[in-house]
Amino acid sequence: MITQAFISRSCRSLRLFTLASIVALANIDGPCRAAEGAPIAQLKLIATNFVSPVVLTPYPDASRRLVVVDQIGVASIVGADGQTTPFLDLRSRMAKLNNGFDERGFLGLAFHPRFQETKKVYALYNAPLREGGPAEWDNTIHVCEFKVDNAGRPDPNSERVVLTIDKPYFNHNGGCLAFGPDGLLYISVGDGGNGNDEGKRPETGNGQNLNTLLGKVLRIDVDHGQPYAIPSDNPFAHGPGKPEIFAYGLRNPWRMSFDRGGDHELFAGDIGQDLFEEVDIIRRGANYGWRIREGLHCFNPKDTHRPPEDCPKVGADGSPLVDPIFEYKNFKAFPKDPEARGVSVVGGFVYRGKALPRLEGRYVFADWSRNFVLPDGVVYVATRPGDGQGKWKIEPLPLDKHLDGRVGAFIVSMGQDAEGELYVLTNGSNSLIGKNGKIYKLAPAGNQ
Repeated sequence: MITQAFISRSCRSLRLFTLASIVALANIDGPCRAAEGAPIAQLKLIATNFVSPVVLTPYPDASRRLVVVDQIGVASIVGADGQTTPFLDLRSRMAKLNNGFDERGFLGLAFHPRFQETKKVYALYNAPLREGGPAEWDNTIHVCEFKVDNAGRPDPNSERVVLTIDKPYFNHNGGCLAFGPDGLLYISVGDGGNGNDEGKRPETGNGQNLNTLLGKVLRIDVDHGQPYAIPSDNPFAHGPGKPEIFAYGLRNPWRMSFDRGGDHELFAGDIGQDLFEEVDIIRRGANYGWRIREGLHCFNPKDTHRPPEDCPKVGADGSPLVDPIFEYKNFKAFPKDPEARGVSVVGGFVYRGKALPRLEGRYVFADWSRNFVLPDGVVYVATRPGDGQGKWKIEPLPLDKHLDGRVGAFIVSMGQDAEGELYVLTNGSNSLIGKNGKIYKLAPAGNQ
């Protein structure tokens, strides 16, 4: 989720924080608290004993069970009582993970939209670099299909590798899977890792390079072709770029989701580098600007803290750069700015449940933390402008006992159940050590 260069910078800069500045940062109140005056929701603990939960999705039957993916390589079924049972274990197939901070792992899972008919489920994980892969690269992303057996669990022997993507570095994986209302599989892929999108092929950066799948949202048809078919209306289905590409110019699209209502738009949180975090509505053929821009601002890979005043308004292929629906300042660069929200955006969901009517149609998302080494994740809510134009308004989601939206943990991901209710997935540390991961449901506040 965060560049290796940032890790070292964060550790070096930690000693520069004074007690006074930390206290000042801790007392920033968002407008939602002042306007609402009372909590909208509370965090209801659902399940514990995870390491770093990254996906929560409903099991596609009437049982109301949930499937939770833990980054370390295992997925579990969570029952109504919070007890877990095994679902899928991919640890033996994955690249060896760091004990400390790591962005690789079991990162994506999606059930086929006609699951009752096909009994298929799809997973995304980082495997060891394939035989014959680029020298000195780090790993190969696998998107795989499994058939579910009569016991309701994927048969490990049924794995069919659908798509592979070589990655030069351990970070910036993206790694989200989502089936769209069109029945097609969408895949978010980071730019490959390292800083500045310079990597091992530095000419233009991967985000703007249409001849790589890195830094993109992909769309494929898993029901046809071998191993898949290209939808005929993909923007580069007939060239000149990779035919799997649906949208591009992304750095690290960490968690994306389709709106269950409205126009069924696809939302993605795209993690920035040093200055700005952004959320985009992903549209066919759109170029979201990385590494020409970071958020709404020009980006200078030679001096990332000094954005140039001007930069191209179009990509190398002549396509216009598409603005995010909102951006916010990164805490590590703007530690005293009230518009700074955190260090790593976590994409969420448009709320379409019934338990929290005040959130209807609003986009609930999070930031991983306001500090790389301290567990200080925040839940936010974004509201679309009344006329549908301009940037969305973002503010902390007032929670019972956490009116400023801060939850005292690293927020790794968000989840949504079959009824449209939302969940917050946390890790008590910024590493893959211990079992500090917890699942919370956003439930009505105690005074409602």
